Amino acid sequence: QVQLVESGGGLVQAGESLRLSCVASGLSLGSYFMTWFRQAPGKEREFVAAIRWSGGSKYYADSVKGRFTISKDSAKNTVYLQMNSLKPEDTAVYYCAAGRAIVSTYHQVRSYPNWGQGTQVTVSS
Repeated sequence: QVQLVESGGGLVQAGESLRLSCVASGLSLGSYFMTWFRQAPGKEREFVAAIRWSGGSKYYADSVKGRFTISKDSAKNTVYLQMNSLKPEDTAVYYCAAGRAIVSTYHQVRSYPNWGQGTQVTVSS
């Protein structure tokens, strides 16, 4: 049984930081992308950052490049999203996803059959 469990969301002020965690179980991550998406109220779910489990290549949305960092701990089957210099527009539910995406599709929601329950991030101005 595949399970992705996110944690670390919360309420912060603009300019502050948060670190999200996602623990994966029930799958062998070697050929997977582990990816963070987010969804704000009334908006579509959008790509934030991805990491290729094998090799560790990282990919970011332009809106978070330079502020967010994705990383992994292979021993713990955990992926992290360090979010610095948070802005009110970063407010959303953040989801962790796992899938055998390829480099041209890692940013697409449809590439991921496995999803966590989401964690709320709220940034006040």
